[in-house]
Amino acid sequence: MKRRLAVVAALLAAVTAARAAEDPLKVCLDENLPPLSMHQRGKPDSGFDVALAHAVADRLGRPLKIQWFESKLDESSSPALEANALLSDGRCALVGSYVFTKDSLVVPGVKTAKLPDFEGATRDDRRRRVPLGVLAPSQPYIYAPLTVVLGEKARGRKISGVGDLAGLRIAIESGTLADAILMTFEKGRLIDSISHLVPGREDLLGALNRGDFDATLLDLRRFDAYRAAHPNTNLAASGYFYPIGVNRGYVGLASDPALIVAVNRALSDLQAAGTIADLARAAGLTYLPPVEPAILGDELLKVLQK
Repeated sequence: MKRRLAVVAALLAAVTAARAAEDPLKVCLDENLPPLSMHQRGKPDSGFDVALAHAVADRLGRPLKIQWFESKLDESSSPALEANALLSDGRCALVGSYVFTKDSLVVPGVKTAKLPDFEGATRDDRRRRVPLGVLAPSQPYIYAPLTVVLGEKARGRKISGVGDLAGLRIAIESGTLADAILMTFEKGRLIDSISHLVPGREDLLGALNRGDFDATLLDLRRFDAYRAAHPNTNLAASGYFYPIGVNRGYVGLASDPALIVAVNRALSDLQAAGTIADLARAAGLTYLPPVEPAILGDELLKVLQK
């Protein structure tokens, strides 16, 4: 009798595993975050995160389904709440290229949140609020630093720290992390050299390329995207990365720990094989491996308060 029960249990486990393998791995990706992820009508989906999601799904033996969403840049939006709403509503099991900071992974302070615009959303979807869960991160798969980009007149200038921007015409986007870093550097030593542009309304790298300014500090990903779109640009990479940056990885729900374990195993295998770095280079993304701490805490705040 015991043997028969064991056989039945084994068969049930096999059927369950087979059904799980047939279920697609649903991953939410930002539709306009080149070269990480891009989704445009009439064009094939592209980007590092698209390729990585396929590689992870292959490792898990599951087909991949991407849920595209749009994250708007405004003061009322919260990437953490948007990701949580997508996951909690079952739109996906993972959100890709999530920024790992202590604040982005806390238990939400509200019980519900609105969904961001996503492909296939109805009018009701745009109105309703979703009960939230608790976020759980995977291991990180890429490091995302801020970098100094130089205009034509400053090409060749050695930049080994923010202080080396003194004497240059600096452009920065208002309200960004880079803005806070430069405005507070050595109690405001660079303030008189800084011009502020409105994010999303003014073209920071375009103005730098025209020669309106000499230097800026911004996310390395954005410079990668600009170079891909403007191969003949006058802008130059300084090679300098601000010493405190963030890791990116997947985030899921704490209610599904088995998935996070499986994804971590897949990421470890892909990292060890050099596949993640290869996928980044193929997408035109400067690859830097994750750094410690995996989740950024108060390190940057301490620097800004000095």
